Amino acid sequence: MSVKQLLLPVAAEHFQVRPDITFLNHGSFGACPRPVFATYQQWQSALEADPVEFLGRRIDDLLREARLPLAAYLGTQADHLVFVPNTTAGVNIVARSLQLGPGDEVLATDHEYGASDRTWRFLCTQRGMSYINQPIPLPLESEEEMVEQFWQGVTPRTKVIFISHITSPTALIFPMAKICQRAREAGILTVIDGAHAPGQIPLNLEEIGADFYIGNCHKWLCAPKGSAFLYASPEHQALLQPLIVSWGYESLKPGISSFQDYFGWVGTDDPAAFLSVPSAIAFQQEHNWDAVRAACHELAASARQEIASLLGTQLICSDTWWNQMCTIQVPDGDSLALQRTLRETWHIEMPVVVWNNHRYIRLSIQGYNSPADVERLLTALHAIFVQ
Repeated sequence: MSVKQLLLPVAAEHFQVRPDITFLNHGSFGACPRPVFATYQQWQSALEADPVEFLGRRIDDLLREARLPLAAYLGTQADHLVFVPNTTAGVNIVARSLQLGPGDEVLATDHEYGASDRTWRFLCTQRGMSYINQPIPLPLESEEEMVEQFWQGVTPRTKVIFISHITSPTALIFPMAKICQRAREAGILTVIDGAHAPGQIPLNLEEIGADFYIGNCHKWLCAPKGSAFLYASPEHQALLQPLIVSWGYESLKPGISSFQDYFGWVGTDDPAAFLSVPSAIAFQQEHNWDAVRAACHELAASARQEIASLLGTQLICSDTWWNQMCTIQVPDGDSLALQRTLRETWHIEMPVVVWNNHRYIRLSIQGYNSPADVERLLTALHAIFVQ
């Protein structure tokens, strides 16, 4: 089916993205719908109208009320979640808290997000531990093959598995439940980078079985920037230490765990993004986002196939390995120059990445995108690479 024949549910009118830019990069920072952004501004106004009442007396209850629908959406309990500003912050909380030292190994893949790689490598220089990026070669075939390939990196010194649920450079959905189950059987802690998962794929954190799971709400769930969560299984919450020591430390509020105390109040801040997460969940529920996601995948799948055919490049996996975001190989060359040409000449915003010495474009399709956006990309790639 041609991309011209595919139709998405009407959602563009609800978003604020510039109409003069073909925005195919939702995966980087997301985009917040107008109704959700209005809720965000209402929370900011309420804070400014009565800051002492808001932050001094109401904030604990407000945060708990916001965690309740998020927990239901994620398939867990509100007391197992805390809000953090982004996934990188949550990864830092967990990585710095775990008591790792000389000889210990943290096993990841070679598909991880750069900021997370840097976090673990920084700690390695401080503590003498090792961070290992196990190669997961492309193209991918079966989940079982992927797990076995990854498990070849496990040694008796492996204390932590750190892995992305949906990878940033290659946009692959890794089989988290299978990896977490095998790690649990081996006595290895699991720390999952779920930055791209909430809002893009269904989630049930209790079924996944990770010890720690960090996810963004401001990407595919379309909440305001600065909203993310850290999940910690009850048996491992006590391992976590605050990055910022504030009034939550030693507060011992009745009925509130140290996990909630440490990360619920870290000093004066604007919690409006956190408090707007229920509005983002409600927005997607009201607009039948399951259908939106399915239509986005169909449009992206058609685009991916047409781009690969146009450029004569190999697909890195089947369509079952990704959902609304996919990575497509393009001829090797200067990635910054290609990204600049797409933006400045064609008014197309999308990332160009280099992974394992090859160049790729990463295509994100969200509800505000249309077949015309994909047609523009195809026209640009034809002009750049074919003519």
